[in-house]
Amino acid sequence: MAKIRDLAAHLESIAPPGYQESYDNAGLIVGNPEEEVTGVLFCLDSTEAVVEEAIEKQCNLIVAHHPIVFRGLKRLTGSSYVERVVIQAIRHGIAIYAIHTNLDNVYHEGVNGRIAGRLGLIDTHILAPKANLKKLSVMAPQSRRESLRAALITAGAERVTAGEQASYFPFEGEVASGGETATVKLEALFPSGRERQILAALQASANGQQLAYELVSIENTNPGVGSGLVGRLPEPMPEKAFLQHLKTKMNTGCIRHTKLLGQPVETVALCGGSGGFLLGNAKAARAQFFVTADYKYHEFFDADGQIVIADIGHYESEQFTIELLYDIISQKFSNFAVHCTEAITNPVHYFH
Repeated sequence: MAKIRDLAAHLESIAPPGYQESYDNAGLIVGNPEEEVTGVLFCLDSTEAVVEEAIEKQCNLIVAHHPIVFRGLKRLTGSSYVERVVIQAIRHGIAIYAIHTNLDNVYHEGVNGRIAGRLGLIDTHILAPKANLKKLSVMAPQSRRESLRAALITAGAERVTAGEQASYFPFEGEVASGGETATVKLEALFPSGRERQILAALQASANGQQLAYELVSIENTNPGVGSGLVGRLPEPMPEKAFLQHLKTKMNTGCIRHTKLLGQPVETVALCGGSGGFLLGNAKAARAQFFVTADYKYHEFFDADGQIVIADIGHYESEQFTIELLYDIISQKFSNFAVHCTEAITNPVHYFH
């Protein structure tokens, strides 16, 4: 039987915790990682209704996008919905795992990729790549070169270049000495969020020997990790037609937007959740539309006649993350039940 830590490890192989923003609280929030999984319920928000649903469906693990706890709890008296959810989950032996901005920040199987897929965007790439790469240089016996390379690849060593997302590269090797004691210098790039796994793989491959290595942070941006996404429509669309397309594909009844500019829509930038901080990047990408959520009144002025901002709502922008998580886990594990929540956890209601 799979344990909670096994599911966490799989999720973190896709969206390492090191990719989360500093304010975030992704990871296992409630529960014992050694517990065997009997069933999983996927949701955006761990509300009391979701915990009740987990109890009803005999799921002992909730995988949510948003963490139920952002800041430390000083007491558990049930005076807030956060405290009540935590108490209820502990009482019924239900673990809660959150995978938030780390899932937002990955290209492959990430939140924004799922949105782009629904909109039919092609030629997509990260809107604001992060500079979070590190380089490992290690001197190792030549006889262990291939096994060490394989171990580091498994741990997350990769090369990410334009048009070649997350593809592994042949390690550079340089023989430092000859004979039976020949050593080779291996160099590998990896995302900084994988440092713990890389060093663990290095130690395991050393077979008790002390290998000399160096870690260096480098400033190159990683096109596979970062905020937002930009792509283009297969064919340009009139602005009103694109708004209808957006409304239908994202299943939203309300789109707040800035003034239409009277130009065809071909390039679209997007960010699930609160993406206003990426407006400058969207403009730089020459996008005609920027699709996101949580815009305030005065922030709409920042479009400044250069782009159309389309606010589709926070829940609406991320609702298909539930299906994304379902797909990620169901494709890997088959020995327990998995469910998408039936609860609508959107706290915002619209009067039509």
